[in-house]
Amino acid sequence: MKLTDVFKNTPRTFSFELFPPKTPEGYEKLLHTIDELCKLKPDYISCTYGAGGGSRDRTLDIVKHIQNTKHVTSVHHLTCVGHTKEEMKGIIDAIKASGVHNILALRGDPPKDQPNWQPGPDNFKFSSELVSFIRKNYGDHFGIAVAGFPEGHVLCPDRAQDAQHLKQKIEAGADAIITQLFFNNQDYFDYVKRLRNLGIQTRIIPGVLPITDYQALLKFCTLCGATVTKEVHQIFEPVQADKDKTLQAGIDFAIKQCQELLAGGAPGIHFYCLNKIHPVDTILQSIRS
Repeated sequence: MKLTDVFKNTPRTFSFELFPPKTPEGYEKLLHTIDELCKLKPDYISCTYGAGGGSRDRTLDIVKHIQNTKHVTSVHHLTCVGHTKEEMKGIIDAIKASGVHNILALRGDPPKDQPNWQPGPDNFKFSSELVSFIRKNYGDHFGIAVAGFPEGHVLCPDRAQDAQHLKQKIEAGADAIITQLFFNNQDYFDYVKRLRNLGIQTRIIPGVLPITDYQALLKFCTLCGATVTKEVHQIFEPVQADKDKTLQAGIDFAIKQCQELLAGGAPGIHFYCLNKIHPVDTILQSIRS
């Protein structure tokens, strides 16, 4: 199913995000994780794509497996950094030929081996250009999602301008918005209001990361620009040396965050599950009941 069809039939969706492992052993382990995740009956599962990385070819294998073997709607992430327009067309052709009907269109970060990569005339500069290219060349074959940043993109000077960039993605043909992780729900609600004030009526799905490792969280948020709130520090810093206590605190925090988001009108939750079945299984069971 296309995401647009999923949304027509499901007012509130629950979904997962995976990433392609770098080793054959990791890939086999992920297939088992997918089996377990699919038992939770998600509305769709997405898989990330690393431009310039050896794992990017695995993305299509994974989304095909999810869709064709597990019969769950899948979403292929696609970044335009590091690819020419002609290369992008070949990749999208392959996605279409595989029978996958959904793409999460992203600009992406420069590959680690090319940190100073800059787009030229044969590259897409912004994700809105990628969205426009897909829509113009493939019509309605794909449901297209894009990324949203409740706190503003790390490279954008202010949140108002970031919202304008998001509007360009929607006007180019995007069907849905999936947000970056955040820990202050007010940032999400303010973001929705900001976009609605610009006339954007598209579904805005909050992305939630269950906290399982405090130090890893600090490093990751430094890279992606998400704010680690005072509340998160107060909860997780004292228990960071205890994995069991950290895990339980992460479950409790995520359940509370998700319940507040849903009560405030969020049209579902997109879980960044880090290729693990737990703790999202516990969290999802709690917020669905």
